[in-house]
Amino acid sequence: MPDYLLEIAAGGRVAGVDEAGRGPLAGPVVAAAVVFHAPPPAALALLLDDSKKLDAKRREAAFAALRAAMLEGVLDGAVGAASAVEIGRLNILRATHLAMARAIGRLRLLPDLALVDGNQPPRLPCAVRCVVKGDSLSLSIAAASILAKVTRDRAMTRLDPRWPGYGFARHAGYPTAAHREALERLGPTPHHRKGFGPVDQMLLALS
Repeated sequence: MPDYLLEIAAGGRVAGVDEAGRGPLAGPVVAAAVVFHAPPPAALALLLDDSKKLDAKRREAAFAALRAAMLEGVLDGAVGAASAVEIGRLNILRATHLAMARAIGRLRLLPDLALVDGNQPPRLPCAVRCVVKGDSLSLSIAAASILAKVTRDRAMTRLDPRWPGYGFARHAGYPTAAHREALERLGPTPHHRKGFGPVDQMLLALS
């Protein structure tokens, strides 16, 4: 389970940063940044973990608790995204780093340090420390992973009725068999990512 020890050891205003949506064929990549103003209450901490380890119901409960904590002033949280067009133009890594920078820029105050999940440091307007498997080690990174994941899933659910037949609400743009079949049958939407093999193959076939 993640804890708050990395934040305490770092001192100052520390943001946890994580992303959701690097692997899908469609939709944005979404990043979030979370700063706890003090060690989070135990009831909230118990809800937080790597978003990939939580089922949808537990993620939604944790997301609601985080939003309530933001309103109560327990934490500062923000979300940033990079679109499918930006992913195609920049590549997924650079677009992910752009989304992280946007999330940091939307915090009320700039942090002294960003603890970033992974091993590839983005360029941010503050000091950066990469933490491999950080969403399993740091409460602020775990919180960011949940904010990013739920925000992205909801965005893909909103796309679903606008693009019927693709199943965005079910697979959130990830390359499932059903999504690949829909892509072959219906062709890519404006929300599909150029530079990703199955999408580029369809665009080539249509050209």
